[in-house]
Amino acid sequence: MPTALVTGASSGLGAEFARQLAAKGADVVLVARDEKALEAVAAEVRAAGRRAEILVADLLEPDDMDRVTARVGEGVDVLVSNAGVGLPLAFEKNDIEVEVRHLRLHDEVFLRLAHAALPSMLERGSGRIVAVASVAAFMPRSTYGAVKAFLVSFSRWANAVYRPRGVTVTAVCPGFVHTNFHERLGLPPGQEGIADWMWVDASTVVREGLRDAARGKAVSVPTLRYGALVRLVALLPASVSARLGQRGR
Repeated sequence: MPTALVTGASSGLGAEFARQLAAKGADVVLVARDEKALEAVAAEVRAAGRRAEILVADLLEPDDMDRVTARVGEGVDVLVSNAGVGLPLAFEKNDIEVEVRHLRLHDEVFLRLAHAALPSMLERGSGRIVAVASVAAFMPRSTYGAVKAFLVSFSRWANAVYRPRGVTVTAVCPGFVHTNFHERLGLPPGQEGIADWMWVDASTVVREGLRDAARGKAVSVPTLRYGALVRLVALLPASVSARLGQRGR
């Protein structure tokens, strides 16, 4: 059976990726820091008749990262790099060490995982690598937009190079999604400053993201409304799009 490894799999988009991949017939390897939450997701996967392996790891700790990359290096068919955090947008007020950890979690961790996955994928001539980015990659939005833009740029290059050899690389770029991401920023539901029409369900993001990855797309922007928004923002002056990027958290 195909095997998928998902980071940040204890909740939100990561848990939904695990559920939908299991529903498609994949065994899953679940990676996150919260063992209890991972066990709950694993129970759902096993109830669906698939195998679930748990790796409790902090991906910014070298020993933990080594364990996860070693598992990836053993061979996976699908890699979903989803682990991430958000920060307040006022870069000048944020602790620089927190900013550096933010950069490492979104970009360095992805690079290490993708680098570990590629040899076995290329050897057998098949595999999918998914980086969970954001529509923030397409507009000036502090360092969050910057780290996500890196994932989009790398995925475009990597997909062009590796797709002819059977391995696709896709940056999935959701807009505002109903998960606990904003709650971890201290914003209870309804207090994020986002209009109702801008919210998307995690199931929709994952379904469309996996569909686009299967089609070999380098960049996936789930839902027509966010696809249109990304095209619109590209036409705006940076000063205007930066103001738009200040909306919500």
